[in-house]
Amino acid sequence: MITEGTYKMAYTTTEPKPIIPFTKSITTALKPYTDPLLRITTGALLMPHGYGKLFGGGLEGTGQFFESVGLTPGYELALLVGLVEFCGGLMLVLGLLTRPVAIAVLIFMGQATLFHASNGFMWSNGGYEYPLFWAIAALILVIRGGGFLSVDRLIGREF
Repeated sequence: MITEGTYKMAYTTTEPKPIIPFTKSITTALKPYTDPLLRITTGALLMPHGYGKLFGGGLEGTGQFFESVGLTPGYELALLVGLVEFCGGLMLVLGLLTRPVAIAVLIFMGQATLFHASNGFMWSNGGYEYPLFWAIAALILVIRGGGFLSVDRLIGREF
């Protein structure tokens, strides 16, 4: 069992030494790009889902599905989800209003996680694995913000 004292001892602010020394320079050089990579990837991977709903004729089908599982009004919710996925995804790629958009994604993916929970964990069985992952990615973006290489940083304002 870890007690408070052992936890403080185990947690340190000093960086561990790499097992393979030359990797330190590589990871140090790439570290600043990890936040933009997560933000851009999250947004870019959300966009096709929203595109299919908004421009690919998927609003009707998604709306009907939402209605069939008790989420009403189905069409309007499908439109909202499509906008979060497509427009919100684009805004994440750009790093524009990153935190508010990430909150919307977090809410949507949190709801999707709960919806899929009855199917178990594995996404291949319709489980909650995939939406949980995206909810966590969105939570990280809520906490970290747009970071460097974002419109938020360029304009000098963020939520």
